[in-house]
Amino acid sequence: MEKTMDIPNLQELMEQNLNNQENCNPNFNPLDPVFNVLQGKWKNQVLFEIIALKNARFGQLTRAIPKITNTMLSTTLRELEKDGLITRKQYNEIPPRVEYTITEKGKDLFPVYYEMYKWGIKYQ
Repeated sequence: MEKTMDIPNLQELMEQNLNNQENCNPNFNPLDPVFNVLQGKWKNQVLFEIIALKNARFGQLTRAIPKITNTMLSTTLRELEKDGLITRKQYNEIPPRVEYTITEKGKDLFPVYYEMYKWGIKYQ
């Protein structure tokens, strides 16, 4: 028989977190950095494709996301790299080869994407 746990609602989780932090700023929403990092039309999809491909090259990403322009993909990749979610590795080859991989910080988003994936399946 499977044991069920009581799952607190979002308000309870937030209050527990605020009560357990000594120098907590009640005017700071811990979700703000999450929303800032993941905002934008393409960031989530590009990040998800890099996760799925493990080592993604620019051409692979353009094929995986056909509606994104090259300029927007370049901008999005730079933003994800600046945010510390992916790394860019350039190889000294001709023609030049660049690969994008997920960082440890980016890997910490796996459970978030898994929950979003489950939600999408449930409500497709």
